[in-house]
Parts: sequence; structure tokens; C-alpha cells
Amino acid sequence: MYDITIIGSGVSSIFLAYTLAHTNQNILILEKGKSLEERTCTLDRGEECNCDVCGKYFGFAGLGKSEGKFNYSSDFGGELAQKVGKENLSQLMNEVDDILCGFGGNAVSKYSTDHAELAKKAEACGLQMLTTEVRHLGTVLSTTIFQQMFEILSKRIDIHFEVEVHQTKIEEDTFSLSTNQGVFHSKKVVFATGRSGNEWLKQQCTSLGVKQGKTRLDLGIRVEMKERQLRSILEDTFETKLSFSHEEIISTTYCMNPQGRIIRKYQEGLVMPDGQNFREQGTGTTNLNFTLFTPKYFSTLKEANFYAEQVIGKINRGRDRIVVQRLGDLRKGVATTNEKMVTNSVQAILLGDYGDLIDEVPSLYIQILLDFLHRLEDFIGEEIDEDTLLYGMDGKFYSPIIETDDHFETSIPGIYVIGDCSGVTHSLSQAAASGIYLGRILSIY
Repeated sequence: MYDITIIGSGVSSIFLAYTLAHTNQNILILEKGKSLEERTCTLDRGEECNCDVCGKYFGFAGLGKSEGKFNYSSDFGGELAQKVGKENLSQLMNEVDDILCGFGGNAVSKYSTDHAELAKKAEACGLQMLTTEVRHLGTVLSTTIFQQMFEILSKRIDIHFEVEVHQTKIEEDTFSLSTNQGVFHSKKVVFATGRSGNEWLKQQCTSLGVKQGKTRLDLGIRVEMKERQLRSILEDTFETKLSFSHEEIISTTYCMNPQGRIIRKYQEGLVMPDGQNFREQGTGTTNLNFTLFTPKYFSTLKEANFYAEQVIGKINRGRDRIVVQRLGDLRKGVATTNEKMVTNSVQAILLGDYGDLIDEVPSLYIQILLDFLHRLEDFIGEEIDEDTLLYGMDGKFYSPIIETDDHFETSIPGIYVIGDCSGVTHSLSQAAASGIYLGRILSIY
């Protein structure tokens, strides 16, 4: 009999387990994927995935194995502040960073996007600058840190990999977990399966009678432009996160990568353009890229996924197709051709099919992007080069919001949901903070 069983071993689970490891409680982690050192996927080499359980998304550290970007902010990345309070969230994030630095995270300096003068100028142009402190670890350092955390945790708690949890049952005051490795019994259960465990979590919630709420989906066009054009607003901040309102819809820039590259992202059976920081490459580029994301809400996860398939799947056409268009051509309403790209001053880092976004992307996202770029031109004091490239279409997926109390406990006493699968956190930092928060609560139960 375990005191606490955590299902999933992503960032929220790791920080929860790390907080609980110093107690006398008997802790178990069950993970569908593999250990960190065994996590491999051909997607990392630009090839098709042939994993039974994809090592890119499942396994110890979850998406923390990616670029390891920790944004310490309550302005974006989730609504955890509404659950724990803004001041408490700030303290929790400081603890997250302290833990990371304790394992070598301070090898990379933390930077801030705060700039009062620029923020005032942006506001005059109809934009809002969102501020955050950032510890961008990068894939290599992030992997090293989480491997060290695993080595400590594995000595104090039980961690089982390649476990399929089939069913969670209530048995009097305890729970039984039926898996491909037998049945486990636990006094409390924490679901921490991340965004990738959505379908599994939906089944468990339905079986247990736990309510799931609305689902958010962000879609947007990725922009690749000359890095020098935004240098004036990036000199002191490295990265600027901007948002603006278009007919009461608030859109926000995401994953801004000065000197970065655009790569293909494979998620939810779809193929999308994604940004890669220059630190992940041998050399930087003369370009800069970011996505302008616009949120849309659906009553169910199924509806959100169907909409994404209708939009992005239509572009993909059953393969890894991404459409690319010059900004100048979009404004003129004409398609971009291979011939035009020969002399284009911004050369596409990611090869796609040149064409016309108007034929590929819902008009709302195009209108929002053009409105944003017009305001951005006012902000930087110059026209954005017509050779700027636009990639359709990027997506950011979220879990349905699960009804929980202020302690992340569901309507079923003893069952908790934390991290991105809760629908409350949408970032590594807030997921980690939710783990520490629940760890403190369960430490005194």
C-alpha cells in the first residue's frame, strides 16, 4: 500500500515528488514512457515517428526535456495565480528556480523582459508588453538537470516505467490501479499526465465521475523576419512578448527566437512550424521568428481537436506540408512562387510549399496578424520588410479544465490533478510550481 501514487513523471510530477521525498510517506510514480536516458524518437532527427509510445512526448521529465524554457510570470503560462494567489505563485516560482539552480541551472543566466520605457511606447501603439523573468536552460542542460533529479528521487521513492494504467477504482478509503504490471493500491492518487495524456485522463475522469470543463486551443501564423528589424526593442530584453486586442480577442506573441530557426513540430497527428532557439544550433541566423497565437474556446476536448484537424490538417494534406507566403504577397493578395523566392532577402529556414495563406487559413487569423504587424510597425518606427515570411499554421494545445478545489483535489476525495493536464497551468514554470504547492499540502496530511 502506497500513501501517494503519482501517475505521470513530467515536470509537475517531478517537483511534487521532490517536495514529498523528504517526508516519511511511501511514494510511487507510474510512467507510461521510458526513463530519460532511454527517451529517443526519430522525430528529433526530422524523420517519421515509429515509437509505440513516443519518446519525444512521454517519459521522465515530459516536455521538460525540450528546450527547458522557464518563464516566471503570472501574466501568461496559465491561471495558477487564481488558484494559489499571485504573491504565493511568485514565491513558488522562486523555489522552482532555486531547485533548478541547485542542479546546475545557474550555468545559464536568467534574464528579464521588463522595460518600462518600451512598455509605455508599446501601449501608445495599441500593444501591451508582457513581462517575465526567464531561465532558458536549453535541451542539453535541461536533460542533465532532470537526470540528476531522477537519480535522487529513485533512491527515495518507487518509479516504474512503461506502465499502462488501465483503470482507477475506489475501494472504501483507498484506490486500486489496474496496470499492465499488476495492481497497485494507494491512499491518494495524483494525476500528472500533462497535455499528452488527455485522452487517457478523459477516460479516467468519466469513469470516476470527475467533471471536465471547457478546452482552449491557440492557433496562429508563424512569422520569420529580419532579426535587425526588432533589434531596437530586444537589445535590453532579448525576448519581447506582446499582446493586443482585435475586436475583444486578445492575441499574444509566443516563442520569439532572435537568430533562431524554424523547424517542424509533430503533435496531435498534425505538422506545424515551430521555433528553435539559436542556443540549440551550431550557429545562429540573421532571422527572427515568433508565432502570433489567438485563443479559441470549445465546450469539449473533442471539439477543439476536430477544429485543429479541420484547419491544420487541411494544410498538411496527409503529409508534413506547411504553406509559406511572403508578407508583401499576402498584402497584395497574390500567391508566393518558387521564382519569387529565388531573390527574396529573407530565405526560408524551413522548406515548405509556397502559396497563398488566404486559401489555407481562416480569414480571422490573417486579419489579426495584419492588424498586429501594422501596430508593430508603429512600435519599431519602420515598415516590416515585404520579404518577411509567414508560415501556416502553428498550434498550441491545452487540456480541458478539471474542476478542483484550491488544493487541486477533485470532487472525489483523495484524487488530485496538477500540471498541464489540470487545464490550469500551461507552462513548465507553473506546472513545476503546482507540484511544489500540492507537495506541501500532502506533506501535512
